[in-house]
Amino acid sequence: MPSVARIWRRSIQARVVTSTIVLSALVVALTGWALLRDVASGLAEDRSTAAISEARSGFDYAQTQLDASVETEPTTQSQTLTQMVDSLTRSRGAQRTYELVLEGPLVTADGEVPIRSSAAIAAGSLPADLTDAVRSGPGTFWRYSDLGLLGGSDAEPSVVVGSQLRAPDSGDTYALFYLFSLEDQQETLDLVRRALLLGGLAMVLMVGGVAWLVSRQVLDPVRLARRIAERYASGNLEQRMHVSGEDDIARLSTSFNQMAASLQSQIRRLENLSRLQQRFVSDVSHELRTPLTTVQMASEVLYSSREQFDPQTARSAELLKRELDRFEALLSDLLDLSRFDAGAAQLELDTIDFSQVARLAAEDALVAREGITVRLLGVEEPAIVEADIRRIDRIVRNLMANAAKYSGSDVIEIEVAQNAESASIAVRDFGVGLSGDENLRVFDRFWRADPARTQGGTGLGLAISREDAALHGGTLQAWGRPGEGSEFILTIPKPQGSAKNPPLASVYA
Repeated sequence: MPSVARIWRRSIQARVVTSTIVLSALVVALTGWALLRDVASGLAEDRSTAAISEARSGFDYAQTQLDASVETEPTTQSQTLTQMVDSLTRSRGAQRTYELVLEGPLVTADGEVPIRSSAAIAAGSLPADLTDAVRSGPGTFWRYSDLGLLGGSDAEPSVVVGSQLRAPDSGDTYALFYLFSLEDQQETLDLVRRALLLGGLAMVLMVGGVAWLVSRQVLDPVRLARRIAERYASGNLEQRMHVSGEDDIARLSTSFNQMAASLQSQIRRLENLSRLQQRFVSDVSHELRTPLTTVQMASEVLYSSREQFDPQTARSAELLKRELDRFEALLSDLLDLSRFDAGAAQLELDTIDFSQVARLAAEDALVAREGITVRLLGVEEPAIVEADIRRIDRIVRNLMANAAKYSGSDVIEIEVAQNAESASIAVRDFGVGLSGDENLRVFDRFWRADPARTQGGTGLGLAISREDAALHGGTLQAWGRPGEGSEFILTIPKPQGSAKNPPLASVYA
């Protein structure tokens, strides 16, 4: 059953063919039912009309015979009626298509109504309402019924026509019934039903086959386009669709090939541009290393001798030292980002304990200088992962520095949590927090929450931290609310684990 559901979800051809067969079967069934109903109605109406006409002739003949027998000798009335039934029965000879039933006299002293019939007709073959109608008064009445013969296996459909006979002198009344079989009409109807069934089945199968062929002609190019698109996604940009003919599918294939060629050209151009940009950043960063080192050494000399300068020159030496340190940090961050962009960043894996990392982060000198209280949560048990200790330490120090410098919070919480698949370390502050837009942009390069702030960090710390987390196969997420603080959660998978379901849930999730 799951495989059938999977085929139904994934195969357009299966859905098209199945839907076509079901709808065709429904249309054929409704059409066949309507035709069969009309044929059955026509056959029954024709047969009932002929039966009523023939029965009326029989009723007139029977009444004539009854009148003649009473006029000659009234005592022979019973014998005359019996002979009349035999006479009417023999009137068709071997081709007789009806049976006769004579009831009467209808009013007797003992209440028993004598019944004479041309065959051993089973009880109940005469409809009760028809019998009551005939006994109630003169006229010709008819109904559809089932004619059952004693010893027969099945009842046959029939038309029953009845009328009342009256003896002139004695006043006795009799009920005469003609039972016309509809067996021939039933056989014709069965033949038509079988023909409709076989024809409908053949038509449904034919329509299903046509739907399969048509859908295949349409879907084969689409499937080819899907396979080529998958090859594009894997990096193979040389594949093209085969164009045959000038129909819509051929024009679609041509347009697809043109789109593929345009994408290939654009991707190659962007790749070249990306390589040039990465190379430029890398070259500039490396070329700046030597002069920066020289200027940094000179600034160290000036900074160490600032007490011998006048106040204005000493202040200039301090500003020069601070900006050169910031420039060096920016240069180092740019080099790291160029390695990430070029795919050249490498991990030096080792077994580390997130609980120990949290304890070391709580002893950060910057936090102590700012007078911030650090609370540790979940560090009682070790949380072991395989990671690059240098990169993990850089992530946590960056999160702690941001919380200490820019959150305005007096308390920072560091929480460690783990499950069977991954381990998490979270840094939580209770300061200014993050708004909805800031939650989305906090990891953008060179982005600052306060655009007017030109001093301090480079604006690349969180971007590098997220790249470090992704390099480990993990995640770095941020949550925050204005005035309620913010929280950054680093999740790293354990060996053979996954970071898709982090063990630490944010209070803002």
